[in-house]
Amino acid sequence: MDKEELIIRNLEEVLTREDLSNLLKNKERLIHYIGFEISGFLHLGTGFMSMLKVADFQKAGIKCQIFLADWHSYINDKLNGDLKTIQKIAVGYYKEGFKVCLETLGGNSQKLDFILGSELYHNNDKYWLTFIEISKNTTLARVQRSIDIMGRKEKEVIDFAKLCYPLMQVADIFLLKANIVHAGIDQRKAHVIARDVALNLSYSPLFDKKKNKIKPVALHHHILLGLQKPPKYPISKDEIREMTIDLKMSKSKPDSCIFIHDSPEEIERKILKAFCPPNETDYNPPLDWMYWLILPIKKEIKIKTHNSVKIYKEIKRNELVEDYKRGEIHPLDLKESLIQELTSIIEPIYKHFARGGAKKLKEELENIKK
Repeated sequence: MDKEELIIRNLEEVLTREDLSNLLKNKERLIHYIGFEISGFLHLGTGFMSMLKVADFQKAGIKCQIFLADWHSYINDKLNGDLKTIQKIAVGYYKEGFKVCLETLGGNSQKLDFILGSELYHNNDKYWLTFIEISKNTTLARVQRSIDIMGRKEKEVIDFAKLCYPLMQVADIFLLKANIVHAGIDQRKAHVIARDVALNLSYSPLFDKKKNKIKPVALHHHILLGLQKPPKYPISKDEIREMTIDLKMSKSKPDSCIFIHDSPEEIERKILKAFCPPNETDYNPPLDWMYWLILPIKKEIKIKTHNSVKIYKEIKRNELVEDYKRGEIHPLDLKESLIQELTSIIEPIYKHFARGGAKKLKEELENIKK
């Protein structure tokens, strides 16, 4: 597999493939960015879907950066809005969680750079100059439409600080000199702003004075569905896209997600009660997880049916979807296979957070949530 194919595999969107090809053709140094709010326990979406791509990026020779967004978390009222607590959890539990997930998925945590937001901003006139210049090139209406990147609704009543959030996220990209920006597709609006303003900035740390200005390439992975039944059902594909915030797994709804250190018993309990309608492939959380997460990690899975054992490979994963649609796989058979595969992936992480310093970090966040 060539470098470009490695970078884009298992993504939902690339903005744009041409821009990425040009970066590679011009042999630009590729610098990656993905940012995270600091809130509850890491789940499969934050810990695994994101780090699965980071592992690919590392193999493609990209410098990878994890931005621990403490100010953004403070603005968005996470962890009781206590900035010091947010910072403690960021450099403790969150760093540990991302490292162990990346190692589990074949990446190298020693080559992963972590940047705390407050450290980037401290005494940094360049950051605030970039922030203001981005603001001068963006309308208020567009910023208001973009607040769904922080899990808020466009018409929701919010304090003014939350309108700074999307533009700060865009400024982060330029200050970290990232020409590869990465996130779930729910962060698309911020990335599009970054691409739209890039060529209009008179100053940006992303650009070397000797080089032409470029637009950062935005790479968006899939957002895993939560295990719960949707608010309305049946639901169309267009409605699924429109309701991403409501349908994705959520830390605030523990039974909608699997945390990176859930016990085998918790994994089994949650998946057995998951919404999994027979023959339905448009909205089916266990099938969604198998397609987007398990097969890309395992490359091959087995599913026992009433009269045989079927083998599915990542390179032909649409066969799994078609067999389920035809009724050749029963929902319980799908769930039992998912339980087995997820348990084998997560059990080493569960054991890691059950002892020593990792256990203490997990307990610190657990006590804050109480």
